[in-house]
Amino acid sequence: MQTAQPVAAAMLTLSIVAIAGLALGNLKIRGVGLGVAGVLFAGIGFGHFGFKLDGAILGFVREFGLILFVYTIGMQVGPGFFASLRKEGFRMNVLAAAVVLLSVAMTVLLGLVFKQDLAAMMGVFAGASTNTPALGAAQEALKSLPGAGVERATLAGMGYAVAYPGGIAGLIGVMLLLRVVTRANPDAEAERWHQERAASQPRLQRLNLLVDNPNLDDVTLSEFPGVRELGITVSRIKAAGSDKVQPARADTRVRRGDVLLAVGSAGNLQKFRLIVGREATEDLMQLPGEVTTRRVVVTRREMLGEPLEDLNLQGRLGVTITRISRGEVELSAVPALRLQFGDIAQVVGREEDFVRAEAALGNSARALNHTNFLAIFVGIALGVLVGLYPVDLPGLPVPLRLGLAGGPLVVALLISRLGRIGPVIWHMPFNANLALRELGITLFLACVGLASGEHFVATLKSGAGFVWMGMGLAVTVVPLLIVGWLGRAWGGMRFANLCGLLAGALTDPPALAFATGMNKSDAPTYAYATVYPLTMLLRIVAAQVMTLVLCG
Repeated sequence: MQTAQPVAAAMLTLSIVAIAGLALGNLKIRGVGLGVAGVLFAGIGFGHFGFKLDGAILGFVREFGLILFVYTIGMQVGPGFFASLRKEGFRMNVLAAAVVLLSVAMTVLLGLVFKQDLAAMMGVFAGASTNTPALGAAQEALKSLPGAGVERATLAGMGYAVAYPGGIAGLIGVMLLLRVVTRANPDAEAERWHQERAASQPRLQRLNLLVDNPNLDDVTLSEFPGVRELGITVSRIKAAGSDKVQPARADTRVRRGDVLLAVGSAGNLQKFRLIVGREATEDLMQLPGEVTTRRVVVTRREMLGEPLEDLNLQGRLGVTITRISRGEVELSAVPALRLQFGDIAQVVGREEDFVRAEAALGNSARALNHTNFLAIFVGIALGVLVGLYPVDLPGLPVPLRLGLAGGPLVVALLISRLGRIGPVIWHMPFNANLALRELGITLFLACVGLASGEHFVATLKSGAGFVWMGMGLAVTVVPLLIVGWLGRAWGGMRFANLCGLLAGALTDPPALAFATGMNKSDAPTYAYATVYPLTMLLRIVAAQVMTLVLCG
């Protein structure tokens, strides 16, 4: 669509492609659909029938969409990324990295053996792994090479579009085959997973304790043995002979015969009971007194990143934080715990102290749901700068750069993990994150489809497209089968975790949805999130390195 108003024409074309593509993506067969990838095929269709964008506009919209997509992904998974590299997550990431490396080997081998244009094979590599940022990285690298870089970048887009459906179908087929071959029982494994997860994340409990240890007479709570070591918080106290409950503070002196209300895990509470005395018959939660409990959201900048003992809320405000809800996890409010933006604190104290406590912690729903665009653009700017930084490596014709796909992702992983740098809070509300991510990937896929559509049908008719389709299926299936067998037979992984790992290794949300439904649990989601960030980085870097080495 060429007019005297290129911006208006571009907006209209992109909107039409997005509408048609998202409608196509909502169509499902046996519960599986293309999702946002439908925009790619809608763009190809419109491109085939002559719809075009001004070159400069198309380039800007495509790259801006890619930046939004990878940046919001990094912001979502960053807080748990580094923790995922420990324990079982380390083994999962090793297996996921093996999938990427085998995919690289298959791509190079098939391209050389069948004498295919290696620029197209870079698109096949990205499409076979359903990894859009890898395509963006390869196209960026192609454009940096001397010669017809733009035309070869379009060729990569066509290879991606041809291989993409096989990437989704191939992964689902591998999951079904592994289920039969390994004789997996998803229902039984799901039940065991739920039981083990509940055991590994014990919920905090309360225990009323009668102080019967003579060594604790006239000792302040800050000096109580076991409190710090066991992660116990004492929230209420009833003095011996009194009928009223008082809030417990660090400087509160305990006498023999007093009753304490302690908060912690069940096992640690029993250990604390052996130190204090014995379980009390009365429940301080049911007795009258000046103590109330409220849940307060941490949104004030000054509270973030500081240990609770340094904040001294008991001494300054007269309140005690007994536990912190962070996402789906409950944490005991031990002195060394550092507050993060969005934490929900359970606060115990007198009614008159809560006004000051809420002011100190923030408790602002508006701040919690506010999208700080200043922080977003600061993060994107840093990501672009990191992506542009050249790294000279031996054997490469041009310096390696993380590019507009890798730079924003790396920066988002780091800043979301830190949470706050100086006055800047990097928190992004989930709804805002999801909206920007969907907008970004929609714009990117629409532009890739429009750029590829003009020659797509001709490529299929020439036979090359069907060859790429077969190669893409091989690049998808062979690495997954090898790593799937290793993970199950050698690593002893649960089938649900294995499915999530394979879906994460291909960064494939539709396959993750299929795996979650097949296994009837959220276990695949946790495995997917564990390997997703590292896999994304590896695929972006691999696409660039292959492009510069093979296509230069």
